[in-house]
Amino acid sequence: MINIDAFTKRLQKVIDYYGESASSFAEKIGVQRSSISHILSGRNKPSLEFVLKILSSFPEVELYWLLNGKGEFPSIKNTIEQTTTASQTSTPITSPSPVNENDIESEIKHDKAIERIVIFYSDGSFKNFQN
Repeated sequence: MINIDAFTKRLQKVIDYYGESASSFAEKIGVQRSSISHILSGRNKPSLEFVLKILSSFPEVELYWLLNGKGEFPSIKNTIEQTTTASQTSTPITSPSPVNENDIESEIKHDKAIERIVIFYSDGSFKNFQN
């Protein structure tokens, strides 16, 4: 059985992680604002449909973590799968452009290092990785 108090804390963590308000989160998963409010206040228990809507709208949320706290959030596995799938479907394959040897030498001499990588998701959220 699900501990409702713990579930609401995890739900609030998901909402906070994406920087959403309860009403904007409700809109993104396709439920009424009152549904979120009632679940967060402990008045109502989440339905299976409610949980599935969260999982389909936010792939980084793992089912077992959301229901009983086991696992991790955000899910690294789902984030990698989503990134791989998105890059495979949205990036056209093009022929490589010719490489100028002078450009390569200037790149090597400057010792450039990656400072940060930002991944943007189709739902408007993003993940920031810094070196």
